Amino acid sequence: MIQDLLAIAYPWLKAAHVISVISWMAGIFYLPRLFVHHAESGEAGSDVSETFKMMEMKLYSVIMTPAMIATWTFGILLVAIPGVLGWWFLPKFIAVLIMTGFHAWLNGRRKEFLEDRNTRSGRTYRFANEIPTVLMVIIVIAVIVKPF
Repeated sequence: MIQDLLAIAYPWLKAAHVISVISWMAGIFYLPRLFVHHAESGEAGSDVSETFKMMEMKLYSVIMTPAMIATWTFGILLVAIPGVLGWWFLPKFIAVLIMTGFHAWLNGRRKEFLEDRNTRSGRTYRFANEIPTVLMVIIVIAVIVKPF
């Protein structure tokens, strides 16, 4: 019964999942860029630093985290539909778990900035900004090309 309802709702669940992923990814790409600029121009306690702290908090709390929760929620609902899963799901799932860990790592860095305890350079955050790109490529290829 529930699986039948989910199957009927499939296109809407898939659309909601994609919208959630896009929102999450927008934030996960942007927050490390904010950290780059915060690390390079936001001297602790300055007005610039305080502005970055506010921007980082709002991006993380208002956009990224709700979008991540929605992504997981709609993804789990999609997985519950018979016939949706295939071998492609395993690399996607692993990449999404790593992305979720990266999300948590970003929150730790956000808290360090909030407490004026950041010790990482802008270069570190530039490098970190490449991690979600690699994960996104793995996820998109797994889902669209399904080579696995």
